[in-house]
This record gives sequence, C-alpha cells and structure tokens, in this order.
Amino acid sequence: MPLRALQRDFQSALMAGSTGINPQLVSTPEAGAARRLDIYVQAYRLRLLDALEGDYGKLAACVGDAQFEALGYVYITSYPSQHPSLRWLGRHMADFLATTRPWSGQPLLAEMAAFEWAQGEVFDAPDATPLSLAAIAAIPPESWAGLRLRAHPALRRLDLTWNVPAIWLALDNDTEPPAPRAGDVPSGWLMWRQDLDIHWRSLSADESWAIDAWRSGACFAELCEGLCEWFDPGQVAAHAATLLKGWISAGLVTALLTG
Repeated sequence: MPLRALQRDFQSALMAGSTGINPQLVSTPEAGAARRLDIYVQAYRLRLLDALEGDYGKLAACVGDAQFEALGYVYITSYPSQHPSLRWLGRHMADFLATTRPWSGQPLLAEMAAFEWAQGEVFDAPDATPLSLAAIAAIPPESWAGLRLRAHPALRRLDLTWNVPAIWLALDNDTEPPAPRAGDVPSGWLMWRQDLDIHWRSLSADESWAIDAWRSGACFAELCEGLCEWFDPGQVAAHAATLLKGWISAGLVTALLTG
C-alpha cells in the first residue's frame, strides 16, 4: 500500500473508527492486531481529553473527573478535531453542553464553558495599541456626533444568567465555591486583556447595550439616542462621554473614527 494511503487509513481509524487500515495490521506475540491499534486510538482520545481539560479546567471541577471524561468523549465524537492545532478543539463546547442531554439540563455548565472559552480568546487575541485619553481632547466638537469606535481585538462581551464568575473565581482560589444561583434575567459581563492579565467585570444594562452598539458600528449620536431608554435626554451626552472615558482608560478602544 502506498505510504500516503496507509497514513490516510490510519488517521481515519484514529479519528472516526474506520476499519480500512485493518488488513494492513499484524499481530505480535505480545498483542493482537486489534489491541495494537486500540492502544493508538485510546492514546489519541486521551490527548484530546487533556486538551479539553486544559481549556475547561473549572468546568471539569464542576462536574468531576468521571463526568468530564464522559462528556469529553461524547464531545470529541460529535465535534472531531478539524484543525492542526488543538487550540480550537473545544470551540463548540458551550453549544454542545446547551443542546446535548443530560448536560443541557444543567445550564450553568454551558455558561461556564462560554466563560472559560472567552478567557482563552481574550488571552490569545492579537495585540493592538490602546487609545489614550488625550485622543478625546483632539476631537473637534462638530465631529462628535459621527464618532465611531474601534474595539481592541481582545474585548469580549458575555451575557450570563448564572453566578459563573463567582464560582470560577472560588475554584481558581481553591476555596469553596458558592452554590449555583440563577438571576431573574441575564447579566452583562465585559472581558478584556491588559498586558498579559485577563480582567472582567459586570455591566449595567445600559453599558451592555452601548458596548454592543458601538462594536456593531453605531456612532456617538446613535449611542446617545439609544441610551435615552435609561437616562433623561439632557443627561445622555454626558453619560455617554463618561462611558467612553472608562472604555478608553481600560484599553478597550484602539481608534476613534470620525470619517
């Protein structure tokens, strides 16, 4: 058999349980052909599980080793590795947990997965030079209405119903986590990176909306108009400017676009 075909069949056996490689296998006194192949199959699957646990350490702590192994095997069967780097293996975990029984009956798990995956994205995001507060002073008054913001690549926004950040933080500090608790409505959370440190904080409803709006291309005038849902029109411009100052101070903005 040509080497390329042999490699392809071996890969298919590892990733999909294909039997095309079987005629090429031989037994030894120590182990039969099927057992020899299974050693490689199990080693491959364990490596995938290790990669998933690296991305979802607190999720694993929430469900326990045995349950994480069980869900991990179902996950890698549902979402086989498709990328040369294992960095992207777990990108579907939150959706998987939200839609696959029995884990879909525990919605905190999907939110924990989303929270942990977002942290990985924030850490791995490209570097960009944050804008300085001095840039605000340089904006001509007539340009404010059409002002648009460019977000730092590491900025992420989440909506969480459960107290996932508090549980994650307790587990990270090796302390007893609080009992799972769901809010009446989802709460907005902001996640970003400064230097190599990941930060997050909760958001008010108006700031959650405003961040989503300017990341979608809304200009300053449109932000002010939308914020009228929460504030008196006479206070909106000042509040929007205060939000903008906070975003720039946190390094969330890389450019002010006036054109």
